[in-house]
Amino acid sequence: MVYTRTGDTGQTSLLNGKAPLLKDSLRIETCSTIDELNSHIGMLRDLLDGHNAEQLTDIQKCDCSISGSTLAAGDEATVEKFKVPMIHEADVEALEKTMDAFDADLPTMRNFILPGGHPAISQAHICRTRSGDGRAHGIRLAVDEAVPAITIRYLNRLSDLLFMLARWTGHPAERTGNAMRGPGLKVRMPLTSKAFKHLMARSSASGRMVSLSNYICNQFKKTV
Repeated sequence: MVYTRTGDTGQTSLLNGKAPLLKDSLRIETCSTIDELNSHIGMLRDLLDGHNAEQLTDIQKCDCSISGSTLAAGDEATVEKFKVPMIHEADVEALEKTMDAFDADLPTMRNFILPGGHPAISQAHICRTRSGDGRAHGIRLAVDEAVPAITIRYLNRLSDLLFMLARWTGHPAERTGNAMRGPGLKVRMPLTSKAFKHLMARSSASGRMVSLSNYICNQFKKTV
């Protein structure tokens, strides 16, 4: 049965069956934030149209292990009792290896990055910020309650990876001879000259654009 009515009073229970928690408690808020992150990653996977799908699905599974299992269990004894799926060091290392591959495929970053340029790029940045929120909630929760240290480490690394993925997705250069090919999303948007100038003005009053906007600018000039 999907509904239990136990939450109608604003309370819920953890897997360990101990005293009910308010649904706005920090532990539940942390679970909910990571759950939201997982939904956003699903949208990112759809926007990337099949590119990096396996990798993003693996990340979603790890997020489920954090929010739906580890944090929802309540304590280590319950994790052991129910064989709750856990995050492992190999999961963190997988994120690091992916970032290394992205980094090798990108130019040195010399400016702040302005989110935008393509729905997938914007969505990657949304995922990045929600991962940061989940990490912050987890850190606060760990002050008074048991939170596996690797959970914070994973969310911290995931935030970094999503930033790199946003950059890598928006980079227009051809990627050849690399084990991980970029999605080749079209960032050469069909903007009129007037609309393009308006976009540039809004992005930076100083007239000095961030890396991604410079890429879009260069590609746009090639189409006019």
